[in-house]
Amino acid sequence: MLLYEFFSTFASRTKNERRGKKNKKKGNMATIIYPSPIFGPVNSRRLGVSLGINLMPNDGKVCSFDCLYCECGFNADFRPKHKRPTRQEVKKALTEVLKKRHENHEPLDDITFAGNGEPTGHPDFKAIVEDTVEVRNQYFPEAKLSVLSNATYIYKPEVREALMLVDNNILKLDTVDMDYIKKLDRPQQPHYDVKDVIEDLKKFDGHVIIQTMFLCGDGMDNTSEQYVAPWLEAVKDIKPQQVMVYTIDRETPDKLLEKASHETLDAIKARVEALGIKCTASY
Repeated sequence: MLLYEFFSTFASRTKNERRGKKNKKKGNMATIIYPSPIFGPVNSRRLGVSLGINLMPNDGKVCSFDCLYCECGFNADFRPKHKRPTRQEVKKALTEVLKKRHENHEPLDDITFAGNGEPTGHPDFKAIVEDTVEVRNQYFPEAKLSVLSNATYIYKPEVREALMLVDNNILKLDTVDMDYIKKLDRPQQPHYDVKDVIEDLKKFDGHVIIQTMFLCGDGMDNTSEQYVAPWLEAVKDIKPQQVMVYTIDRETPDKLLEKASHETLDAIKARVEALGIKCTASY
């Protein structure tokens, strides 16, 4: 999975730069809290040399989901004391990093909005994306811009407008079953409704990459026909440019979760491709 690959690569390469914490609710785990506003770059199999932008505080997590599989831990265990970086701070830090890499002839293939939570929740998200496009074009015009998002804020026109500016608009849709979503993704917004999210995903007119986590364990399992068939119908309606299916790749806060098998992911991938939609599977 792209997000796990991006985060996992960063974690392995910058072990001494990140802060590992212990989750007291589900046992010990090395929780990754990323530097802010810039971290990396990392070497991603799909994105190449990729620089991360973290719009959350550097001492905790701010997310509209509270996923059982999030390697940043549970929201309640990592409440930040610091503020989010400002638009000005992000642009300044990004400019400094890109300018230095350009002067040193260091390669850069991609800039990805990721980090300790949901990037589109930043109040200046659209302006920050616009600034990033400007700075990218000045130093690395060939580099792609990517966003890893849980899609909880795409009901906002300004967020959709911002996501239309990036090359890889990667949005989460783990299932279309609200009961399952409440157990696994645990939305923090009282008004969250996956039906509304699907309607908003259609508004991108294909400029979207759907990303779906398949797993089992601890009462979770979205790999059966009960979940896969209606999810495929939603994917068909959304008409994304691509779908990414994946399973857990790192230690999770809920230690009872288990990976979906290669065979399961390959079968789901084949069904997506049968719809005429490009699909990748990460194990």
